[in-house]
Amino acid sequence: MAREKSKGFTPGRAKNLVGVAKVLAPALIPVMAPVAARAAALLSDRYDHYRAARLGVPVDQLTRYSGKGARLHARIAGFADALTQLRDTEPTYVQDTEKRLAQLLAAVRASERMPAPRRKAAHRAVSVDLDAMEADLLKRLGV
Repeated sequence: MAREKSKGFTPGRAKNLVGVAKVLAPALIPVMAPVAARAAALLSDRYDHYRAARLGVPVDQLTRYSGKGARLHARIAGFADALTQLRDTEPTYVQDTEKRLAQLLAAVRASERMPAPRRKAAHRAVSVDLDAMEADLLKRLGV
């Protein structure tokens, strides 16, 4: 009976591949390094765009929002920007709301150093507060 040749990965084939790699690697590294660097830069750029889209901010402002509370921080900043439309018509509301936003922002920043369960609870509380404030703002804007 003839013995069938193994089609799997054998120690002999591994040794042959290592030998080929030793010969080809010095020739391929100078060619592949710039390609790998460009690929890494492209991936980094794409990831930055993805994160910015998730936070709802422009890519150039992405560095402002980091950490576990980045999403809430971006929401608060966006809310503060939206308040500018009411500054002339409802100055008291804008002033009171800006004070509350400052408190919420301080809570988000303070929660960064909390243990995970407390941080998550603080983030939920801030998010609920922001939801109510956003609903009120939309009502005042006539949306």
